[in-house]
Amino acid sequence: MADNDQVDDGAQTAEAVAAPKGKRKLLIIAAALLLAIGAGAGVWFFFLHHPAGEVHAEAAPSKPPVFVDVPDILVNLSGLPGERVQYLKVKVVLEVKDEPLVEKIKPSMPRLLDIFQTYLRELRASDLSGSAGLFRLKEELTRRVNATISPAQVNAVLFKEVVVQ
Repeated sequence: MADNDQVDDGAQTAEAVAAPKGKRKLLIIAAALLLAIGAGAGVWFFFLHHPAGEVHAEAAPSKPPVFVDVPDILVNLSGLPGERVQYLKVKVVLEVKDEPLVEKIKPSMPRLLDIFQTYLRELRASDLSGSAGLFRLKEELTRRVNATISPAQVNAVLFKEVVVQ
């Protein structure tokens, strides 16, 4: 009988060792099945699912901006004594939101030209080098225009022509 107990104990340990391997295999299969179902559902939802009743709201058409021409500006740039005199010629356009704003800007045009002239005469040719220099110039001119015509606002100052000679 003692021999039977040892055989029974061996069978129980073999079953105990086999049981965790069977559970692990079952967990791996279940996880793979869930992953496959999730991937299939994601593909269907993002690529194949087209609801019939879905209607996209169209954005209201926006008004095109209005542009205000500023007279050409020609200034000599600041430099050290004895250096060659350099000139800057700028053609500028102001981008505004709508037509009524143009009527508010037109009476202020002499003041804008004065502000542009005063600022541009202080620049050096090195201040305008590269796209970063022109970007800084554009931002500064926009800031000065908006300060002058406040509470009205200009969207942007656009360059038509910039020549440094």
